[in-house]
Amino acid sequence: MPTHVITGAGSGIGAAVARRLHARGDEVVLHARDAGRAKELAAEFPGARTLVGDLSEPDRLSWALSHQSLPDRVDSLLHIAGVVDLGPVGDLTPKTWRHQLNVNLLAPAELTRLFLPQLRAARGHVLFVNSGAGLSAHAGWSAYAASKHGLKALADSLREEEHADGVRVTSVYPGRTAGPMQAKVHQQEGKEYDPARWIDPESVATTVLMCLDLPEDAEINDVTVRPGR
Repeated sequence: MPTHVITGAGSGIGAAVARRLHARGDEVVLHARDAGRAKELAAEFPGARTLVGDLSEPDRLSWALSHQSLPDRVDSLLHIAGVVDLGPVGDLTPKTWRHQLNVNLLAPAELTRLFLPQLRAARGHVLFVNSGAGLSAHAGWSAYAASKHGLKALADSLREEEHADGVRVTSVYPGRTAGPMQAKVHQQEGKEYDPARWIDPESVATTVLMCLDLPEDAEINDVTVRPGR
């Protein structure tokens, strides 16, 4: 029974991935930002384990995890959590930059570092749910896109570093996907939000599971998922 550590399981793509893995009997270890959220996730996913740590404070993740029981085996580490705050460069404050860089880039780097021993032992898989903004940046998206461009660099470097240990690394680049983040983006853009126009989180979850389930003789390095409508 493979074990998957998942961030962002509370909504959107992360929730869809967690539901699919949990339903098929895999062991899921769900990251939560605080104890209250961990309790909610444990109720939603009976039998799942939880880990608590605030991704907006990556310097404290090592301390937080050291006080909890970590899985002995990790077959995949799925970085799906993310935050977004739009705005022109002339208006973004260092606080806004730091929050997105911390959650979207530094926390995944730190969690990966902390779980690498288990991933190496299992010849596991690190999967980053990135964004189309990780491949190209547009007006108003500078801080978010910078964090996602950095996440691409992290994945590419990690792939080369860990290939000899059998650790596979994948980046998934979804286009606009229906969910709470997309609703927030539309609000910040001043546009009406119609979830039917965008990718269903289940479609991205299907892509994630395809990458995880690929036989060990191959790996998917990068895959882009775009709205089909």
